[in-house]
Amino acid sequence: MSHQDANPLSEAFSRSLALPASLEPRLRQALEHILNHEGSLVRPQIVADLCEAYTFPADNARQLAIALEYFHTASLIFDDLPCMDDAVERRGAPCVHVAFGEPPAILAALALINRAYALVWRAVSACPPALQAQAQEYIEAHLGVSGLLNGQSLDLNYSSLPHNLETTERVALGKTVSLIRLTLVLPAMVSGAPQRELQLLDRIAVSWGLSYQIVDDLKDVLQGSTQTGKTTARDLSLDRPNIAVSIGVNAALSRMDRLLRLGDRTLDRLMERRPSMAFLARLRRTLQDEMLRVTESACEGSTQGAA
Repeated sequence: MSHQDANPLSEAFSRSLALPASLEPRLRQALEHILNHEGSLVRPQIVADLCEAYTFPADNARQLAIALEYFHTASLIFDDLPCMDDAVERRGAPCVHVAFGEPPAILAALALINRAYALVWRAVSACPPALQAQAQEYIEAHLGVSGLLNGQSLDLNYSSLPHNLETTERVALGKTVSLIRLTLVLPAMVSGAPQRELQLLDRIAVSWGLSYQIVDDLKDVLQGSTQTGKTTARDLSLDRPNIAVSIGVNAALSRMDRLLRLGDRTLDRLMERRPSMAFLARLRRTLQDEMLRVTESACEGSTQGAA
């Protein structure tokens, strides 16, 4: 059984952006490359599970899940460009700009963004007008100049900023946390969740988003490209924010432990109100497991080097 057969979201990722016969060949190749390397699909699965917990229609939930994954994938394509992080590998394959050139990569990312907006509006079309307006404002706040774009600009200009915990987390709040807020809060929002539950989900998104960024920073410092499936050791060479570089590996691990404990307390409160959120506890454990894998592989590498 293929991965696409096993996971409906994988099939939806590859098929939710139709490629017309008239499409210019180079752009087609770039888009086919992207749609055939979908990554782990953890985010869209969270969206689908959240929508199910709030009884949001399944077809609409799938559209919303893929839309948010398209936004995320487009951000990675831009992030990998030579004018940004100048990466060469992503999701175990050559970056789009490496394989097909910068112009097709940029146009492909824009195609994903355009399609993502269309899918979002389809997904929320049956919602009350007030919820539609709220969703529109939330998406703009976290993808626009107050969110992802500002975080990316801070990242690119990090060399002129203080290299400390506050600055690195400010960048992470703009980039990583913005996308995780969309993943956790937006599905509940369009489902009409109570305000208190939206607040709890937002707090979890911040705790987990910053934790996820710490794991990613540790991978950049402690692991190689063969382990991560993407270009590593870039933050230090490009003078980009990395909490493990700014405050040290041990302090970064302590910070992550504190963030996860804060998230745990918030998740407990959410599950008291809505037990169907139990799947989020499993997701939280994957963060802890990933941190352990990163640190254990680093220790193994140090032992082998000493031998």
